[in-house]
Amino acid sequence: MTSKFNAKSTADQVLSGVYLKGKRFLITGVSSGIGLETTRSLVAHGASVVGTVRDLVKAESSTASALNAAVQGGGSLELIELDLASLQNVRSCADKLLAIGQRFDVIIANAGVMATPFGRTADGFEVQFGTNYLGHFALINRIESLLADNGRLIVLSSQAHRAADIDLDDPNFEHQEYDPFVAYGRSKTATSLFAVEFDKRHRNRGIRAASVMPGNSPTDLPRHFSQEDMEGLFANVAKARAEAGLPAAELKEIPQAAATSVWAAVVADKDEISGRYLEDCAVAPIDDTPNPFADGVRSYALDVNKAEQLWAKSEELISAKGASL
Repeated sequence: MTSKFNAKSTADQVLSGVYLKGKRFLITGVSSGIGLETTRSLVAHGASVVGTVRDLVKAESSTASALNAAVQGGGSLELIELDLASLQNVRSCADKLLAIGQRFDVIIANAGVMATPFGRTADGFEVQFGTNYLGHFALINRIESLLADNGRLIVLSSQAHRAADIDLDDPNFEHQEYDPFVAYGRSKTATSLFAVEFDKRHRNRGIRAASVMPGNSPTDLPRHFSQEDMEGLFANVAKARAEAGLPAAELKEIPQAAATSVWAAVVADKDEISGRYLEDCAVAPIDDTPNPFADGVRSYALDVNKAEQLWAKSEELISAKGASL
C-alpha cells in the first residue's frame, strides 16, 4: 500500500478533500490531546462524533475547539460520560448507546493512561491494564452490534508495546513487583492483540480492525512523570536509537500525532490495514530486535494465538467480577 502521507502529516492534511457528512464516529477520550485533535479534525470535515469523557462538566470547556470546528465544518459533537476504570460505568455508557441505537461507521479507542503509580480500578484490575485495555474490551464488545457492517475499529497502541509482552498468568501484578512502564507496555501490547482478534471475529460483516502508534507528542499523557523522569526517558530513547543506528526520535505536534488514527479510520484501504499495527500513516514492519525504542512492531503484538488466549482471559476476568459483555 502506497501512501502520500508520513510522520509529518497532520490530521487535516490526511482529510484534505474528504467530506464526512453522514458518517458517525465513536471516540473515547476526547477532552484533550490526540483524542481532541482527532475529533476536531473529523467534525471539521462534516463527521458526527460521539465522544466519551470522564467529566462532562469539565469537557464542555475543554472541547470548545472541536465544537467550534463542528459548527464551521458541518459536523457535530455529542459528549457521553465514560470511566474505563469502572465496569459498572462502562456498562452504563454502553447501555445508553444501545438504547439510542444509532450505528457507528468507525470506533476509535483512543483514551488511556500512562506509567501510573501502582493502583487498582474499581474492579480490582491493575490501573493501566484495566483502563487502557479491559475497559475498552468490555465497552466495544457490549456495543459491537452498533458498529456498522464494513465499519472499522481503530485502537491506540504505542511504541511502548516493545517494552513488554502480555503476561496471561499475572496480568494484574498480583505476584510480581510492579513496574509502571512495563505495565504500560503490556497494556498497549494487549490493545494491539485486541485489534487482531476483533478483526478475525468480525470479518464476516466486512469489519476491519487495526492498532495505531500515534507518535510521541506533547500531550498530558505522561503526567505521572517528573521532569527528571522525562529527561531520563528521552536520554534512554536517544541512546537506544543511536546504538541501533536509527535516526534520533522526534516529537510530533499533536495534529501530526492524530494523523495516523484519522488515516486508518477514513483514508487507508481497510483490507490492507486489517489486523495490522500502523505508524506514520503506514503499515509498520515487524521488527523483533529487543530495542524498546526502535520503530515497527514486535511480532508478539500481532500473534494470532496470543490474541485468542488474551480474549478468553479477558472474558474470564470480567465474568469473575460478575459482569457480562
